[in-house]
Amino acid sequence: MKKGFNLSDWALNHRSFVWFLMIVSLVAGAVSYVSMGREEDPSFAIKTMVVSAALPGATAEQTVTQVTDRIEKKLQELDNLKNTRSVTYPGQTIVYIDLTDTTRGEAVNATWLKVRNMMSDLQSEMPDEFAGFYFNDDFGDVFGSIYAFTSDGFSPRELEERVDEVRSAVLQLDAAGKVELVGVRDPVVHIEFSSARLAALGLDKQTVMNTLAAQNAIVPSGFIHTGAEQVLVRVTGQFASAEDLAYAPLRAGETFFTLADVAEITSGYEDPPGALFRFGGEEGIALTIGMREGENILDFGEELHALMERVAAELPVGIEMHLVADQPHVVDHSINHFVKALVEAVVIVLAVSFVSLGGAGGAGGLAVDPAGAGDHLRHPRHDGHHLAADLARGADHRARAAGG
Repeated sequence: MKKGFNLSDWALNHRSFVWFLMIVSLVAGAVSYVSMGREEDPSFAIKTMVVSAALPGATAEQTVTQVTDRIEKKLQELDNLKNTRSVTYPGQTIVYIDLTDTTRGEAVNATWLKVRNMMSDLQSEMPDEFAGFYFNDDFGDVFGSIYAFTSDGFSPRELEERVDEVRSAVLQLDAAGKVELVGVRDPVVHIEFSSARLAALGLDKQTVMNTLAAQNAIVPSGFIHTGAEQVLVRVTGQFASAEDLAYAPLRAGETFFTLADVAEITSGYEDPPGALFRFGGEEGIALTIGMREGENILDFGEELHALMERVAAELPVGIEMHLVADQPHVVDHSINHFVKALVEAVVIVLAVSFVSLGGAGGAGGLAVDPAGAGDHLRHPRHDGHHLAADLARGADHRARAAGG
């Protein structure tokens, strides 16, 4: 009677080849361990997008019929649309787009691009007063490092300019991903009209605003052709500061006036602010730093820390930098913890093998088990995974095996 294939017998008769396979697995695992990307929280796709639109001056009902309904009807053309949800205020609408659970990976980003194109096509159908769309689909971004910048004796604008210079320096790092500023306050000019002054000059608020808009409009001024050259003509008179705005000569009909004649003009910052950031009770600006997908957070962290040390040394007196979140440190601690758990589990398994199987069986386990660990590390690297998550699973599997 012919016997079937016996793997154990074949392995014993081809020991050199088996040893070769184990050594290759060990080397491949070691190489993967060194080169595998490391991060704590990988980027992931959230299947929700927010589309905002504005129709200044419209009532809530007008906004629903003129804007919200048109957006939602257009979105029904999406093949992978799960549902839409909308909130409408006077002059403003917010539409939430949810995709089906079967939409995966790259298809999510492709869908958001399609939504933008659809809204661009829809804009031509909107009323003339329509102010445009705003899209937000960045919910899945992960920022591993956060630095806070606070100041004493500097205006918010001056602090923003300094932090923006730091942002430019961080973006020059090879592994740098998305870098954003949080807590920035936009400078604005506040105009408080006086009803008594307007009445004395026979003016109204809307007439003054229309005059200002015409004065500050950007319009083509033509060219001067000289035969060999074409010279662009520019018209001056645009407002560069609150003082320019206050004392610029304006005209409405036969009435000549300045804005300071009918209103109080002050420069400041948006109030209430769109976003505020505080560190230690002090108002400041946060620099949030992300890493490109697939990079090593430990190597990136070393480069980033070296750069930020130079930045801190170059900051002027009055501006201080504080480290708020440090993902490289967290990942380094987590990896060391899992490596320790993995080594302990392997040692326990080998010790049990020597006791239960004897010398020869224990020696076989001593060779096979590390090779299996190396093969386990090789596969995540091949599949594009990162070390922190996969190593945690490996340590957990071996701990269970040891406990069993």
